[in-house]
Amino acid sequence: MKNNFSIVLATKHKKVADVHKDTGLSKDSLTKFYYQRTIPSGRTLITLAEYLDCSIDELLGLKPYVVEV
Repeated sequence: MKNNFSIVLATKHKKVADVHKDTGLSKDSLTKFYYQRTIPSGRTLITLAEYLDCSIDELLGLKPYVVEV
């Protein structure tokens, strides 16, 4: 269940707690995703992608997450 969630968060200077507070998503679910223990539901992935301004494929590691400098 490897993913890029932690990488995306780091590049955006966000923490799981920030995402939880700003989106209302479950902190437990976000933490499990961060530590690559589970993959969230489709709706959660959409919310995360919109909030972090990236694609679902980038979050899931299906497409490389490229940071523009």
